[in-house]
Amino acid sequence: MSQSAPVLKIKLQIYSGDEIAMGPGKADLLDAIGEEGSISAAARKIGMSYRRAWLLVDTMNRCWHEPLVETAPGGSARGGARMTPYGRGILQLYRSLQEESRDLRDCAEWTELGAALRDAPLAHQKS
Repeated sequence: MSQSAPVLKIKLQIYSGDEIAMGPGKADLLDAIGEEGSISAAARKIGMSYRRAWLLVDTMNRCWHEPLVETAPGGSARGGARMTPYGRGILQLYRSLQEESRDLRDCAEWTELGAALRDAPLAHQKS
């Protein structure tokens, strides 16, 4: 069996109090809203229920100083949803932070942790 390289996966979450103000799922939802022009179409695009998407948008809009998404009734033809300029700025900052975190794969601590990591966990001990 060949030795595989250890995998470092960093999931950035930004909190406002006890609420996750921004994370990977919310960022993906914002991208989809920007492309689709509605919460329901964005939710379908990323395989999320409309209710879940609406709750995430509500959370984001409550956590930041300004709304990240504006909504209007009637769907994309008469209304829909759009990312605000403030929301685009927050999303851009978050994506930049995600990109910078990828540099941690090259740091000394990760190299040392990776060297100490098994290729696969040991089998469960029988009791």
